[in-house]
Amino acid sequence: MAHEYLNQLLSAPAADDNKYSRGVVGFITGSREFPGSALLGVTGAVRTGVGMVRYLGPNEPANLVMLGRPETVIQHGPADAWVVGSGMPAEAFNDVILQNIYDFGLVVIDAGALTQVDFSKLTGRAMLTPHTGELARLLRQLGQPAAAVATLSTTQAAALAAQLTGQLVVLKGHQTIIAEPFSDPLVLPPASSWLATAGTGDVLAGILGALLAVHADEVLADRLKLADIAELGVKVHSLAAEIAMQAGPPAALDIADAVRLAVRQLSA
Repeated sequence: MAHEYLNQLLSAPAADDNKYSRGVVGFITGSREFPGSALLGVTGAVRTGVGMVRYLGPNEPANLVMLGRPETVIQHGPADAWVVGSGMPAEAFNDVILQNIYDFGLVVIDAGALTQVDFSKLTGRAMLTPHTGELARLLRQLGQPAAAVATLSTTQAAALAAQLTGQLVVLKGHQTIIAEPFSDPLVLPPASSWLATAGTGDVLAGILGALLAVHADEVLADRLKLADIAELGVKVHSLAAEIAMQAGPPAALDIADAVRLAVRQLSA
């Protein structure tokens, strides 16, 4: 995809925009065990330029989110896109949370949610964001023998997951793979090696959720491809890591904060 086209998706808000027209992204992420996942994803979304962030989760991560990102709305309500699963253990996915996921129009499904969701029940469109270990677990959950999964290349595994779930897969790694059902997988250029640190996947999920929310109308009307959103999100994520490392080895929150600088540079 031409860089110029992708970069245009990062355009600044117009004079008549407001927090709702700029997109609302909701998060069901984090847990008592992993509260930082919530803050990392929310910060990634805020720095991408979404109009509003809504967070629904346990008290521990909710308090952390409010301390770090006080503009976040901590209450139930609608959103144009959702991010679910980052930092959530299997037991956190009760029937209410799962039904919400099935009803969402656009959703980024990350980490713990990947093996808890029944993809046949999704009524909207999803973007799955596993790393290689999570992808192997997902394929086994979908009925693929472990021995067979072990023989697949990363490209083959991503393509198979996309086919079996009917959804777009963003396989995170040094070279991220974007796979859709009935399409050849796209292998992206190598990403920044500074992304090899805990929590950066949560940041990417937040970036992707924000981009989906900002462009929800275009995606739902098939004027914009999910794969384009995924490619742009990965590009922003990698550039943010390169910008953050200029001050020394970055942590995930440093990369999340640098997302706004990456967006500014790409949209210039």
